Amino acid sequence: MMRFEVLTLFPEIIHSYLSESIMKRAIDNGIFTVNTINPRDFTLDKHKKVDDTPYGGGAGMVLMAQPYVDAYESIERDRNSITIMLTPQGKPLDTDLVENLTKYNQIIMLCGHYEGFDERIREIIKPVEVSLGDFVLTGGELPALCIIDSVSRQIEGTLGHIESANEDTFSNGLIEYPHYTKPRTFRGLEVPEVLLNGNHKDIANFRLQKSIERTKEKRSDLYEKFLKKSQ
Repeated sequence: MMRFEVLTLFPEIIHSYLSESIMKRAIDNGIFTVNTINPRDFTLDKHKKVDDTPYGGGAGMVLMAQPYVDAYESIERDRNSITIMLTPQGKPLDTDLVENLTKYNQIIMLCGHYEGFDERIREIIKPVEVSLGDFVLTGGELPALCIIDSVSRQIEGTLGHIESANEDTFSNGLIEYPHYTKPRTFRGLEVPEVLLNGNHKDIANFRLQKSIERTKEKRSDLYEKFLKKSQ
């Protein structure tokens, strides 16, 4: 069973998202578990303080090493685990990274806040640093949830059909093909005839072609990679 461990000052953000829909059903069915650890519970400060002003001056507050390192070391580590620090300085989260993370039994994530982590947290824990992109968020909880959601979708049993994950956008390096459902006609727009004839080979070819077209139109970078792999 996959285990997610999240070090966060705001555990309610994590649990709130996971209390609904597909994620909730998967957790209830024992497909994976999510545990939150609050560094405030490990601080030696009587006021539960976990941050302080930066040495050298500057705006904002920096997360202190002691509460985070002690919180991290309280976790029972699986032999097949990985530790991730959520930070704008990290490598971008993409399909390849998500697929690599599915190989682990345990994923530990450190959520930052304020001006970031005391550098000694990095030096002691030596995490893999991951980012959602070249922008800054208030905290690491949203990136942590993105990792939990994207990785758990690849685990057998999370989705109703594993084929749903296999056909997602980026699963084959392409943007996903367009989908249609009832009614057959809406405001003069028709569902493509090929999807109605029951010929599975024709449908597969149609969807692949639409995926290629969409990728070329919307993500030329992915399209170029697809062409190189196809050669």
